Amino acid sequence: MPERIDIAPGEAGIIPLFTLVPGLRLILASASPRRRQFLHEWGLPFTSVWPKGVEPRPEHDETPDAYCRRAAAAKALAVARQTAGDEILILAANTVVALHGDILGKPRDAQEALGMLQRLSGQSHEVISAVCLLLPDGRRRVFSDASRVFFHAWPMSVLAAYVRTHESDDKAGGYAVQGQGAFLVERVEGSWSTVVGLPTTMLARTMLDEGIISPVSNGA
Repeated sequence: MPERIDIAPGEAGIIPLFTLVPGLRLILASASPRRRQFLHEWGLPFTSVWPKGVEPRPEHDETPDAYCRRAAAAKALAVARQTAGDEILILAANTVVALHGDILGKPRDAQEALGMLQRLSGQSHEVISAVCLLLPDGRRRVFSDASRVFFHAWPMSVLAAYVRTHESDDKAGGYAVQGQGAFLVERVEGSWSTVVGLPTTMLARTMLDEGIISPVSNGA
């Protein structure tokens, strides 16, 4: 069974920004605290569900963008197979780090995390975040965004100290720009939210275009 948590709007004094179409249930197919925070800050009620072991491996000669989109769709479809009911919107996302076309996934251990950070140190790399929306009418909207991230050239002792914080665990590329790893990055060209794991501008635009959400009015 997938793990899940229900998130209600209006907590912690947040004033809702958007509202869902009445009767629509939003399911976030992710365990990411930051992705949950993005939706929570928009004021959207949702259920966070994360099935385990469904993320595919990259195929031979598959581009980072194509793989990222395919992985996001795989997560959405896995949750759809385990979810019953009408008027359900499933939102799944996936993020990859790519260095010169090589996909750097989540490190298996501290040694692999350190190796990834050594490769990234002093280099620029691409961070791609893809989204798959499974709409209530059965349609699928899949899109992605890419940002370029520039790392400072850090000595091994600094990178090893960062790995010892365990923030590298379960992070694509072995770092989290929204956490202690923020110091690693000199600058970002593109969307910061894409680097964190959710291209919020593209997501909001798509959901508004589809009529899934609407801005909260003065009379709401």
